[in-house]
Amino acid sequence: MVRRLLQFFLVPLIVLSFITAALCQPDSKTKEEKKDEPAAPKEEANGKEDLYSQIELFSYALTTIQSEYVDEQKPKDLIYGSLKGMLAGLDPHSQFLTPDDYKELKTETQGKFGGLGIEISIRDGILTVITPLEDTPAWKAGIKAGDRIVKIEDELTKDLTLSEAVKKLRGAPGTDVRITVLREDDYKIHDFTITREVIHVQDVKDPQILTDNIGYVRLTEFREDSYTELHEALKKLKEQGADSLILDLRNNPGGLLNVAIKIAEDFIPAGEVIVSTKGRRESQNSVSKSTNNTNEFIGWPMTVLVNEGSASGSEIVAGALKDHHRAIIVGEKSFGKGSVQSVIPLPDGSGLRLTTSKYFTPSGVCIHGIGIAPDVEVKYIPHKPDKKEEAEADVDKVFDDVEKQESDNTKKTEETQQDDNNHKKLMDDNQVQAAINVIKGIRVYKQFPKSS
Repeated sequence: MVRRLLQFFLVPLIVLSFITAALCQPDSKTKEEKKDEPAAPKEEANGKEDLYSQIELFSYALTTIQSEYVDEQKPKDLIYGSLKGMLAGLDPHSQFLTPDDYKELKTETQGKFGGLGIEISIRDGILTVITPLEDTPAWKAGIKAGDRIVKIEDELTKDLTLSEAVKKLRGAPGTDVRITVLREDDYKIHDFTITREVIHVQDVKDPQILTDNIGYVRLTEFREDSYTELHEALKKLKEQGADSLILDLRNNPGGLLNVAIKIAEDFIPAGEVIVSTKGRRESQNSVSKSTNNTNEFIGWPMTVLVNEGSASGSEIVAGALKDHHRAIIVGEKSFGKGSVQSVIPLPDGSGLRLTTSKYFTPSGVCIHGIGIAPDVEVKYIPHKPDKKEEAEADVDKVFDDVEKQESDNTKKTEETQQDDNNHKKLMDDNQVQAAINVIKGIRVYKQFPKSS
């Protein structure tokens, strides 16, 4: 009896809510325009009828659980649970956000949060590391892009949503979390115990001239101040004599779309397409074009470094520069995260993070699930110093120590020493060396006389 009463009241209410939502959709057409419109296709009408019949099925299941389940359940918990399942069934990036989740989402672009320092996604149904952020606990522990997280605190991640996984990985600074990963390189299980920290994100790192006036700068994420910081770094490199650039987007998981577009504009002439988005509705389609009127760095020969940890915004920048023949892409194939998520607030403070469109490069290539293929493929090979290098390093250390004791004037500051170390590290990086050689090749090619 209770079930019948619930059905009697719930079905009309749910159907009414859907009808109300449909009636409240914005519509810019005038009454005259609507008179001339053709009737709705039969498929659309049948689709609505099917939706209403399925809503009745949903309400029946809901009321059955309410009246028959062994433990009494709160309606809110049942609705939230069904919404989570509904969104999780769409794709790995769509999710239902409880009010707490919705608040937490707002912290993701602030550049400071507690956790391990990894960007994660769900690929092929498995929780996967897009990239570890440099100098974070995950990076120092040895987590790598592409690692499959199969356990968090001895709990299998098989049925976890993305938001649930993030909650489990984040926590108070100073606390430990145990994770188990499957590494595809060796197809072995690796266990890690990592201490959480407050994560400070530095977007622009290591701007310097490597050799022969070739500038280098690394961009770790696309956040609110990334464009300003990168542009300032490029101007300083130019003042120091740089006339070409290696833009390092390795292990950059993306970030804010508008920032990625603005950064690409620095290298692409005005009026050229940077990226387009396409969805089901016309309002979800957009084309972003460069508004660059300064042309300050337009003529610079460029290479862009990418790897499997380069995703989303990184792929937009790399794809635009590649399609417009503004840069040679060097490294390894990127991650392939090319979908656009819109965050839609709901009346009770919860929200929907919903995939509403996909990214396309200027040539019309869909990034999602494909990634950006490098023009010059170079597998990363970690540099291992030989015995001679190690011996020279030991000798240098002895004399450095003597000099430090004899005179403060000859002592290198920590900052200068770090700069020297970073420079040497980059010059020992085989992918950076490949990028340097490509730029030298571009310079030689530009000197060839153009055929008439």
